[in-house]
Amino acid sequence: MARQPRPRLTLDIAETPTYAIGDIHGRYDLLVKAEEAILRDGAQLPGRKLIVTLGDYVDRGPESAQVISHLMEPPPEGFDRICLAGNHENTMLDYIDGWVSYDDWMRMGSAELLKSYGLDPEHLPLVFPSGAQLDSFIRHSLPRTHIDFMRAMPVMLDTPHVLFVHAGIDPAQPLAAQTDEDLVFIRHRFLESRVPLPKLVVHGHTPNDEPDIRSRRLNLDTRAFRSGKLTVARFWQGRVHLFST
Repeated sequence: MARQPRPRLTLDIAETPTYAIGDIHGRYDLLVKAEEAILRDGAQLPGRKLIVTLGDYVDRGPESAQVISHLMEPPPEGFDRICLAGNHENTMLDYIDGWVSYDDWMRMGSAELLKSYGLDPEHLPLVFPSGAQLDSFIRHSLPRTHIDFMRAMPVMLDTPHVLFVHAGIDPAQPLAAQTDEDLVFIRHRFLESRVPLPKLVVHGHTPNDEPDIRSRRLNLDTRAFRSGKLTVARFWQGRVHLFST
């Protein structure tokens, strides 16, 4: 199966309080706490609000399946929600489609993902000594609804003043020329570039102890799966407010 380009969304959020959530990585408990904090914060703000999750919902943490199930449910009352794709969702789909080997997928921290779906990554290779049999069993065991949900995730949300993506952008290319690969995987060419960015880029993908706040980019990946700190940024009336679990 050929890789299909992901949707790219354009939205004007000038009148919409918008909350971006960093990399979740199987920490369903922290996602629930973050949404509770968002609801408390949003209660003081007018109109409908928007939650944007920045990708990497699966792997490493213990509850990947629960995170995906939760994100597939309706958002909190009074909110809309956009779930962007991350490189871990892309790699999971690449394994399912045969582009990535089982061993390479496991290096992404996907053993924890399999456990969350009730599969035993240590026992399975003993039951299915043939790699083809193992792959077939796993691919047919993962819920089709979850796979379809991840396939449909957009890769970018572009707004007049803020761009939301998982990893970043190629600073040498206009936004219209960005590849899906760069939007979910780029790191050093984005983080170390001296080329001015076209607008504020809000992203995750590169873990830090604290949010990385720069004049034209904001990194919200604070190693939630290990640190217990899932970071949220609220965008409203030209201001940014940060809080975390």
